[in-house]
Amino acid sequence: MDLPEELIRMQHDADDKGRTLEHLDDVERQAQREAWFEAAAKVEAAVTAYAQEQGLNRHDVEKTLRQAARRPHSQS
Repeated sequence: MDLPEELIRMQHDADDKGRTLEHLDDVERQAQREAWFEAAAKVEAAVTAYAQEQGLNRHDVEKTLRQAARRPHSQS
């Protein structure tokens, strides 16, 4: 399944925000956690919309997206 690059970029962004949490103090961590949750919610909404538009199973799209996001970031 080929996914739009925008979905993959959104997942990378959410993943990056989540990884940042490890290196922050309590105040910074809370703000970053909120940014991470917001990014993850946007990815979830985009995956759901894409799956519905394409007539695909949402969970299959999410699985494929996570696999695609594990590959190194493309520099475009």
